[in-house]
Amino acid sequence: QLQVVESGGGLVQAGGSLTLSCVVSGRTVSAGTRGWFRQAPGKEREFVAAVRWPSGGTHYSDRGAVKGRFTISRDSAKNTVYLQMNSLRPEDTAVYYCAAKNSRLILSSVWSGENYDYWGQGTQVTVSS
Repeated sequence: QLQVVESGGGLVQAGGSLTLSCVVSGRTVSAGTRGWFRQAPGKEREFVAAVRWPSGGTHYSDRGAVKGRFTISRDSAKNTVYLQMNSLRPEDTAVYYCAAKNSRLILSSVWSGENYDYWGQGTQVTVSS
């Protein structure tokens, strides 16, 4: 069993930056996948970014110009995954969720929330124009 806790959301003006954190506690594993998803009001949840290890690299959504503005990273010593978000836009407003899987998903599977076993409660990000 894992516990997933996100933090770092808030209100920011367009063009600003935020860094979200996701701490995953529980069983330590040598391979895994962590993903960030978001859900805006009235919309479906969508994939934002993921990181896999070992040797899995990082992956980003091709929607909303996430790649190039957002950066996912992992601190293994702290069991924490970060989502650095720059040049934020009003359309980035959403609840951001961290998801965890205690295995290294294949690349074609990181995009779907159905493949993750544990989820946090979410953190609200609001970008004002």
